[in-house]
Amino acid sequence: MARLPRLTLANQPHHIVQRGNNRQPIFVDRADHETMLALLGENAARHGVALHAYVQMENHFHLLATPSTVDGLPQWMQAVGRRYVRYFNDRHGRTGTLWEGRYKSTLIQTDRYLLPCMVYMDLNPVRAGLVADVRDYPWSSYGHYAGLRHDKLVTPHPRYWGLGNTPFAREAAYAELVRAGISDADRALLTEGVLHGWAVGDSQFLESLQKATERRVHKARPGRPRVHRKHGG
Repeated sequence: MARLPRLTLANQPHHIVQRGNNRQPIFVDRADHETMLALLGENAARHGVALHAYVQMENHFHLLATPSTVDGLPQWMQAVGRRYVRYFNDRHGRTGTLWEGRYKSTLIQTDRYLLPCMVYMDLNPVRAGLVADVRDYPWSSYGHYAGLRHDKLVTPHPRYWGLGNTPFAREAAYAELVRAGISDADRALLTEGVLHGWAVGDSQFLESLQKATERRVHKARPGRPRVHRKHGG
């Protein structure tokens, strides 16, 4: 079955994942992490993309970002991907591809799933057993949102600003969201959405989104389509 084209719309938040080829490491040390972050920030400004959240694991990374144009997101990812591969291969004495094919992405319903998506991303290092406490992982945007450090790479989404009237209130509210975690159902939905390119949202959001694109935005319901038979000979 032919793969679906990416679903990309301007001024909508997108959850993005890029993996290393054959799940090989794409970050070996601190310099690699910092180089990727610098490339993300430099090219986000150039292509009109607001980066809301990120987490870098050993062999993949997640991003949550809103492009100001339809072309902004793919241009951003292409620029970052190409430059990072050149850097990584030169630095580590390797050749060939670094990525497991093209990046994967999907749209997120802002009011229902943007904050859960951020929590999902921040808890990745804990789920992977890299740290016991999310506060101890340096390569995510959690520290910025929880008030542990300032990260100039991050552009907070209005949904985050709505968590409180003061920086302290917002930071405490977000830290509590992460402490509480997300449901298994939401985690499965966010995972399937980004891996298969299905938009993540309720039925009303999906119906509205479908009107803006010819590309199917959600998974087809199981079972064969109903066949209407004519009566008589």
